[in-house]
Formats: sequence, structure tokens, C-alpha cells
Amino acid sequence: MILQSLAGLPAFLVYFCTALVAVLAYLFVYTRVTHHDEFQLIRDNVPSAAIALGLSLLGFVLPVVSAIAHSANVVDCLVWSAIALIVQIVVYFVVRIPVPNLSARIAAGELAPAIWLGLASLAAGALNAASMIY
Repeated sequence: MILQSLAGLPAFLVYFCTALVAVLAYLFVYTRVTHHDEFQLIRDNVPSAAIALGLSLLGFVLPVVSAIAHSANVVDCLVWSAIALIVQIVVYFVVRIPVPNLSARIAAGELAPAIWLGLASLAAGALNAASMIY
């Protein structure tokens, strides 16, 4: 019975590791594209940076979860994860239109711009995840 339960372990490991690589790639790219240093701000105890990055990460992970659930294979999952990354980058730039000094305000510790960016990222991620059904 235990061996039967573990039959899916190789596939789990492949998809879980693929998702971890996608998350690390997302964090690397996203934090290079934004105009503020999220990790330094988080180290400096600036909650706005943690809120914006954390919600953005959730906005990325939702489509990755959908890609894992609906993809035909790991390559397909990686392609859709890359699309999710692109969507999040686009959201960052679109959100800056009504708040042009978004990064400076997040770096200054202002919560409203961070919440705006984070929730816009989460909303886009939810729409992205829902759109990946085929």
C-alpha cells in the first residue's frame, strides 16, 4: 500500500523542483526589473517592500500551480511559467502608470503603493491562472 502511494513521487519531485526553479527565476528577474531593491528593503525592515514582493510572488505562483495542474509535460509547464513571469512584469509597468513614483514610494515605506502593486499582481495572477485551462 505504501509503495502504491509513493508511485507518484518521481513526478511530484520533477514538478516541485521545476516550480522551485521557476520561483527562483521569477524572483531573480522581477527584482532586477523593479526600480527598488526589494531584498535590501526587506532586510532593512521596510514592510511595504515585503507586501509588494510577497503578493507579487503569489500572483506568479497561482499560474504556476495552474500550469502544473494542466500542462501536458514539464516543458509545457515551464513555457506557461515563463508567460506568467512576463505577465507579472507587464503588471509592474502598468501599475506604475497611475503612480509614476511607485518604486520610490515603496522604498520610502509607504503602504498604499505597495498594496496597490501587490493586489494588482495577485489579481493578474488569478486571471492568468484561470486562463490556462485548455
